[in-house]
Amino acid sequence: MDIFKAEFVSSYTGESHCPKDGRPEFAFIGRSNVGKSSLINMLTGRKGLAKVSGTPGKTQLLNFFSINDRWYLVDLPGYGYAKVSKAQQKNLAGMIEGYLSRRTSLALAFVLIDANVPPTKIDLDFIHQLGALEVPFAIAFTKTDRQKKGDKNSNIQAFLNEMHKSWETLPAFFLTSAVYRTGRAEILNFIESALKNIPS
Repeated sequence: MDIFKAEFVSSYTGESHCPKDGRPEFAFIGRSNVGKSSLINMLTGRKGLAKVSGTPGKTQLLNFFSINDRWYLVDLPGYGYAKVSKAQQKNLAGMIEGYLSRRTSLALAFVLIDANVPPTKIDLDFIHQLGALEVPFAIAFTKTDRQKKGDKNSNIQAFLNEMHKSWETLPAFFLTSAVYRTGRAEILNFIESALKNIPS
């Protein structure tokens, strides 16, 4: 897939306020500081489209981007380790679950996992939540350029092994690097294939 147009639409405080044109949506979510904004900018080829911040938990709204006037890329708030109050954490969790559970135009969620970190309970719990909500998802392992030579793919394999304990069939997964644009073609082609299977 070639991206010839990518533009920010708006930010929303809840699912009920989001666009109602029925355009397919592909949501991106991950633990705070997983490199979500960098990945979104790499995929769209638009530096600065999504705001990159060194402060975890910066995304606190449902951010919609129109891609090729055909589908929406949705940047969801991160989960875990955000420097916000417990009340704010509860509100964010409710916003995320409300979007994931009620959004009929959501085609698929990409769960971003840091390839440099061993499997974490918070990531595995979130994936189980998607399963309980029956939300289709794929996994994007981020920051693969930072892996030490001897550790290459060890965390990734460990994560997949943990998933195998609960999941009979694993979802599609991609190795990505915003620095080297690794995984860009694979993810965009995956989205293109998914779009073809969505009734118009």
